[in-house]
Amino acid sequence: MGKSVDKKRFTLWLYDDTWAKVKEMYRHDDCRNKSEFIEKAIRFYVGYLTAGSKANYLPNMFLSNMRGIVRESDTRQNRMLFKIAVEMAMMENILANLNNFDPVAVERLRGACVEEVKGINGLLRFEDAVDWQDTWDK
Repeated sequence: MGKSVDKKRFTLWLYDDTWAKVKEMYRHDDCRNKSEFIEKAIRFYVGYLTAGSKANYLPNMFLSNMRGIVRESDTRQNRMLFKIAVEMAMMENILANLNNFDPVAVERLRGACVEEVKGINGLLRFEDAVDWQDTWDK
């Protein structure tokens, strides 16, 4: 049940609005109780006061939070890209199974598609592909 360290009990006087904020926010910070929230707040403030350069303390905390947000976003994007890749692999295998493609034509198509995607910065619409097909083979 937490650390086996001696804790000290003392009286704490707070303004009503400060106490209201503690009561409102302690669960948002995943604290089990208000005392844990207050202790975390004190540790944060002591870290701020004892930081080598107080001007860098908050930017470093902001940077740390941003790294966490980016890491979480990357994880979500990687999962979605994996799911899309699986669906694409399924479609490619079904298409390859149903048709008899010439390997040279497939390689030529790949080169043409690379150039097309580079030219449009990846913003391909289905209608564009239909129009492109009409001009590519001819």
